[in-house]
Amino acid sequence: MRGAKSRPSRPWRKSPRKRNKMTTFEKIANPWIAGQRPYQPGRPLEEVARELGKADIAGIVKLASNENALGPSPKAMAAMRECIGQMHLYPDGGAFYLRQAIARHYGISPDMTMLGCGCNEHAVLLAHAFMAEGDDLVVSERSFVVYQLVASLYRCGTVRVPMRDGATTDLEGMLAAIGPRTKLVVIGNPNNPTGTIVGQEAIDAYMERVPDHVVTVFDEAYMELLDPEEQLDTIKHVKAGKKPVVTLRTFSKAYGLAGLRIGYAIAQPECIGLLNKVRQPFNVNAMAQRAAIAALEDTQHLEATRAMLRAGRKQMLDGLRALGLDPQPTKTNFIFVPFKRAGELAKAMERRDVIIRPLAGFGLPEHVRIGVGTEAENRQCLAALKGALEELG
Repeated sequence: MRGAKSRPSRPWRKSPRKRNKMTTFEKIANPWIAGQRPYQPGRPLEEVARELGKADIAGIVKLASNENALGPSPKAMAAMRECIGQMHLYPDGGAFYLRQAIARHYGISPDMTMLGCGCNEHAVLLAHAFMAEGDDLVVSERSFVVYQLVASLYRCGTVRVPMRDGATTDLEGMLAAIGPRTKLVVIGNPNNPTGTIVGQEAIDAYMERVPDHVVTVFDEAYMELLDPEEQLDTIKHVKAGKKPVVTLRTFSKAYGLAGLRIGYAIAQPECIGLLNKVRQPFNVNAMAQRAAIAALEDTQHLEATRAMLRAGRKQMLDGLRALGLDPQPTKTNFIFVPFKRAGELAKAMERRDVIIRPLAGFGLPEHVRIGVGTEAENRQCLAALKGALEELG
């Protein structure tokens, strides 16, 4: 079966430099840290503006980081303004009111959720709580690269399971890849960067068969972008409590609060208790907590975001195909596009005031990821792409 013979990668065992070329700090540092490659985020607007010699960011479109083109929830912005005068006070370390709001939203008890700095912090906390040196993490081959970076930090192996048709998570392969040292299986659904999704029936079948010694983590950062009838329910498996399972969600995408860095985990209370033992105090700021409570109530903004994406995905997919490209169909706010000269294409786009994401940092040097924006942003992107393709020949 696919994935069954995958060997875990252990990158900390490979020194990035010869010993005599290492800096003083690298010689002192733990070798698995010195050899770590940091995560490369999408380029910020200000950085590109400086390189282009522009006085400000006006006219530059960023479609590189899967952000909400409609901006923050208006109700969240109002909540942020209301609490500015309290920023001299420490936040509620237990996020009491936000946990209550999340619990009401999903019909769970407040002790089944915990807040973090986006979903990324939860990935670190899960590894900290459950993984020891020599343990293994199982992920899809083309999934969010942070999972593998976190495993390396804890001197754990990563088993990367090939995807079906090169784009869709293979749950059968992931089950086959689980071994006695596997502690975590992380399933990005919808998957970043490919934009594909695995259906409810496959998820339920996986949960029936996954062994009890494995914690399954569903990273659902993009789930709320889907129309309600298309969304999956993994929280029912948390409620059932039959297997160790964690669902991760975030306010960064559908709610437009990426700059506040706030996400949450939903899990059985005993799991949340362990995660609380390893998280830092005050890990979620007060403004983020207030904004998130308001955003949960802003159904109008959520519906407007979904409507924008329905139209924008069609506009972008049709436009990309008309330019001779072969984009991966998507349900999210980004599109996975193969292109052999991906880095050159990204640079050519920046010269035309559009930022897209080359995926060499994901181990995909011949692909780019292009966000879905407003109608005007998409039109500007497609026009820039036409010029960039002509330039590159």
